[in-house]
Amino acid sequence: MSFTIIALCADGDIMIKIGTCGYRYYKPGEDWEENYKSKLQAYSDAYPCVEINRTFYSLPKLETAKRWSEEAYEDFEFTMKAWQALTHTTDSPTWSKNKEYLTEDQKKNFGYLRPNEEVFDAWYETKKIAEALEAKVVVLQTPPSFECIEENKENMREFFQEIDKGELNIAWEPRGDWTENEDEIRKICSEFDLIHSVDIMRKRPVSKNDIVYVRSHGLNEDLYDYDYNYSQEELMKLAGRLKGLDRDFEKVYCMFNNFEMFENAKSLIEILKE
Repeated sequence: MSFTIIALCADGDIMIKIGTCGYRYYKPGEDWEENYKSKLQAYSDAYPCVEINRTFYSLPKLETAKRWSEEAYEDFEFTMKAWQALTHTTDSPTWSKNKEYLTEDQKKNFGYLRPNEEVFDAWYETKKIAEALEAKVVVLQTPPSFECIEENKENMREFFQEIDKGELNIAWEPRGDWTENEDEIRKICSEFDLIHSVDIMRKRPVSKNDIVYVRSHGLNEDLYDYDYNYSQEELMKLAGRLKGLDRDFEKVYCMFNNFEMFENAKSLIEILKE
């Protein structure tokens, strides 16, 4: 069965959960259909958590999300990537996969966390799916085109002041020029108790939330070139950095988002178990 790692460190201990961004390409073994109800259930027997990222492109039916939750083993945990309607305008290439009908108002108003009716509705639809999954963390990934400018900062503030997060924690992965403006990230995370989602092999989170949410994309020169396989030495270094977060944080999610994510996640789990 899956497990959570409690890493004992010099300054105390820290809960670490290792998983992957999606499970679609997971290969459980030739006879998995004899032992499991679904590929998701097989995955949940090997890893303690998964980030559901198909929800970024379109939201499933509520019944589907509930079925996913029921299929996974009891001690398994879901996190979830928020629907792109919140963060990406509809001229973004990411919308090319969308097969659902959008109204003219949605086409015009979706994205950039703008405090309008369509974006607020997109949040509450996202929240319903997250709650059906019993997810504790929802990931908001803002695109490079969402620049660190006053208009976007004000829109974010209005958006976060208005929404009801319920019991959800929001992990924000800013891209583009935000990465050069950590003071601005720190301010917004502090004001709205957001989790600053980072690749811990490149940066340290600047948020003060008790949770750290790591998304490991690989170490190519291009930050989002996912064609990468971590070496054993790199995974040992990553394990050390995760354990080193115990001074300031209580819980860490480390989600691999590279081509060799399943093997890399397994190897990291073994290193941390030792």
